[in-house]
Formats: sequence, structure tokens, C-alpha cells
Amino acid sequence: MERRLIPIAAVIAIITAWPAAADEPTLAVVLNRAAAYVGEFHRSLSRLVAEERYTQTCETAWSGRRSGTIRRDERVLLSDLLLVKPRGADDWLQYRDVFEVDGNPVRQRSPRLAALLADRSASAAAQVERIRKESARYNLGSIERDVNVPVLAMRFLSAANQPRFKFTRAADKTAAAAHIAPDEAGVFRATTAMWAIDYVEVRRPTLIRTLANKDLPAHGRFWIDPDTGRVLMTELRAGNRSVRGAIDVSYQSEPLFDLLVPVEMREEYFDRAGSHITGVATYGRFRPTNE
Repeated sequence: MERRLIPIAAVIAIITAWPAAADEPTLAVVLNRAAAYVGEFHRSLSRLVAEERYTQTCETAWSGRRSGTIRRDERVLLSDLLLVKPRGADDWLQYRDVFEVDGNPVRQRSPRLAALLADRSASAAAQVERIRKESARYNLGSIERDVNVPVLAMRFLSAANQPRFKFTRAADKTAAAAHIAPDEAGVFRATTAMWAIDYVEVRRPTLIRTLANKDLPAHGRFWIDPDTGRVLMTELRAGNRSVRGAIDVSYQSEPLFDLLVPVEMREEYFDRAGSHITGVATYGRFRPTNE
């Protein structure tokens, strides 16, 4: 399920009011702080590369004469993950450079991003397309997708993209986190200090698109520190009658670089043909891109 992200000009954000105590900020103020934080987050993270361990599973329930039969596959990817902004592009992309599949090396471990972007004659759109295809080439299952990168939802909070969404402060701070693995480390637990802010995409064309270039509106929830705008968890949901998906990401402090970084991503996809794909990715070994 291929997606294309379409930049638009900034317009006025739609914000749902929340009764605020005298000593706490308004929702508009928190969203402004989040936008500033995301801008700095992208600049800081773009100077780092992380190692990703990503386990995908796929189950297909057959119909007809084979009704009830289930085929199950699993794939484990090891990758270097980088945040990049192609020349001329309006937004940031995450690039997954896979170097091992199910324990088997697939390349020498040296970044190929420079080669992907080396053609100075290529348009920004062409460079973006190259990065998306390369990042998704080892995805398991028949549901085509390029949204399975941890920082995608963070883009919705940028100053340019916030106007596309309606935001509402939620009284319930519960984290849904796709229930595909035990949360033994407690990385998807909300604290009392966080604000839970729900979002719904209301502008068209949407940032996530189907293979047929149809709108696929996003909705979900952010967990934000209201005093700093720091984003501690993201929840992304999108779908239609044919396919639906969920991506949940938790962020924690990386003391060496004084930055919140993604530590775990959980995802789940269904389609009406009977496919069910899940994934759990963990992140570590953050280091400067020039190492």
C-alpha cells in the first residue's frame, strides 16, 4: 500500500477548547510548543543514525475450499535508520537501510543514502520516491506500505502540517499501543504529567494516500509534555473498507545526545483479503551520521 505525502501551504489550525486551570497552558499554547519542539527534533535527529531490529509477522486466513487454513510467515530485519530531507522537498523522511534479513547479510554495511541522492538532476519527488521504495523493499506480506517508520506521526505536529488537523485534549490518557507483544518495559505507559491530545485529519488531499491515489485520513493521539512540547508517545490510525493500519511509537531520553528518541514501534495491519501483519521494532546504538 504505497503512500505519497503531499505538502500544502499553512492555514489556520482548528483547535477544540479544553477548560484550563489558571496555572496551565491552553491547548493552542501546547500545540505551538509541540510545533517548535518537532522542528528542533527533526534537525537534531537528522544528525544521528540508529540501529533498528524489526520483527514482522504475517498471517493469511484463506477462504473458499481452504477456509480456515492459516499461513504464517516471519521476517527479522536489521537496519540503519536515518532521517533525511531530500533537496527541494518540503518535509522530512525516514530512510531504512536494511543490512541483514533473517540473519543473512544483504549488503556490506555502508550507507547507500548518498548514492540514492547523488543524481542532482532528479526532482525532489523522484528522490522521495527512491527513498520510499528502498525503505519498503523488505516488507513482509501482501499489504504494500511505506508508512512503517517510527517518526511519521511526528510530522503531523509540524507548524506546516498542524492546520490539516483538528486537535482535542483528551480526558482519558490511555495508550492503545497495538497489543501484539507484552509491554514488559512499560514504554507505553502514560504519566500524569502528560497531556493526551487526539487528532483527526480534516483537510484534503490527505498526507497518506492509497495506491490508487485516494485519500486515507489519519487520526490518533499524541502524548505531550505541556510545559516543553516534547512528544513522548504517538498513535497513528488510518484505513478504509479495504485496509486499515495502526502504528504506535514510544520515545525516551538518549542522554548522550540530550534528545528524546524512538525506542519502540508497534504496528498492525488488516485487509479484507484476510491478511494480518504485525511488527515490533526496537531502536538503539544511536550515533552521529559521520561515524
